[in-house]
Amino acid sequence: QVQLVESGGGLVQAGGSLRLSCAVSGRTFSTYSMGWFRQAPGKEREFVAAISRSGGYKNYADSVKGRFTISRDNAKNTAYLQMNSLEPEDTAVYCCAATRAYSSSAYSLRQGEYDYWGQGSQVTVST
Repeated sequence: QVQLVESGGGLVQAGGSLRLSCAVSGRTFSTYSMGWFRQAPGKEREFVAAISRSGGYKNYADSVKGRFTISRDNAKNTAYLQMNSLEPEDTAVYCCAATRAYSSSAYSLRQGEYDYWGQGSQVTVST
């Protein structure tokens, strides 16, 4: 059973930064591509960022490009989402997700392609 646990959320003022972490149980973390998604109140869950199992390939939603950075440390079984220049519109519950990747360059933007999900971490950005 693969378990994902997010941490690092909280309350921050607009313009501030937060770093989310996603710790993944098991010894096969390096075989998973990882994604971050978020769901704001009253809205559907949306893609934020994804990273290949090697860490060499990444993709971002247009709304966060240039402000957010996804990364991973395979030795620590952890994925990260560094969020800078936060805006009130970034307020949401952020979830990490994992899916088995059969290519070192593969990642997915589609929620339905992820097999494992964390419980979510609340990020609130105040004006």
